[in-house]
Amino acid sequence: MGLFTLAEARTELARLRPVLDEVITLRADMVELSAALVPGGEPTSLGGLPERKAAEARLNELMTEIQETGAELKGVAPLLVDFPADLDGVPVLLCWLEGDTDITWYHRADLGFAGRRPLPDDAA
Repeated sequence: MGLFTLAEARTELARLRPVLDEVITLRADMVELSAALVPGGEPTSLGGLPERKAAEARLNELMTEIQETGAELKGVAPLLVDFPADLDGVPVLLCWLEGDTDITWYHRADLGFAGRRPLPDDAA
């Protein structure tokens, strides 16, 4: 898929916002449906096993849609999306975490989330 510039990653993130919002909603629905399905679980107005399976199928579709952009879905709770990029000749991942309003963090591909740093001011 190639590398993203920061501007391209931000554009793709904006395009993916409705998909990401739906992932967050489905994630919560699946937790509630799963809790209702355990013995003694509190019933939910969301439904039962068929609705749980449908939510899981839709979540898989959305995760595939994200991955097909070239972005890397790294987690769903919290939602974490990385965009492969190059920063001053170093392979990095531009990092968006659920709750972030913009892409303002990155980490080297070999360091993972623990190596997350704010983007330098001149990265734009």
